[in-house]
Formats: sequence, C-alpha cells, structure tokens
Amino acid sequence: MRRFALNDANLETELAVPPTALEPRTVALVRLAALFAVGGAEPSYGSEVDDAVSAGATTAEIVDVLAVVTPIVGLPIAVAAASKVALALGLDMFGMDQE
Repeated sequence: MRRFALNDANLETELAVPPTALEPRTVALVRLAALFAVGGAEPSYGSEVDDAVSAGATTAEIVDVLAVVTPIVGLPIAVAAASKVALALGLDMFGMDQE
C-alpha cells in the first residue's frame, strides 16, 4: 500500500505480473467493476467480459457486479455500461427479461 501511496517508480512494472492473492475469477470481476466505474470503451467490455467468463464468472455474477457498483458510480453510468455488457455477452437487449 505504501508503494502505491508514494507512486514507486517500479510499481508499474510489478503490476504487469498477475496477482497472487486473488483468484482469476475474482480479478476478472474486480476489473469489470473498475471498467464500469470509468466508463470504458466498447472493445474493452468485450475483452474484460470474455476474460471473466473464461475465468468462470456467470452472467448473473457479472450483472451482480454492475448492480453493486451502481450506488457508487451512479445510475446513468450503470445504464450505459449495461448495454455494452449485454453486447459483450451476446445478449439480445429486446429479448431479455426486464430486470
């Protein structure tokens, strides 16, 4: 934590190495939460959703991540992210149940 706070010059290189304390599925879901928060570009959603699904995350878990970050990021950002997530998951927005 101290190295983050001090903006250690070697930190960026070390962050390129996969984390060891978190499981890949957890890492993928956390990365999705961060992507929702910053309003990433559509191709980023495809890549991150693919990584999450490959790591074992379900569609329901991905939707839950979006739901739990909504109070923090705000409804407009969550709504904008939802369409990108649906597209990345290959879901038909007009054929989906209203949830």
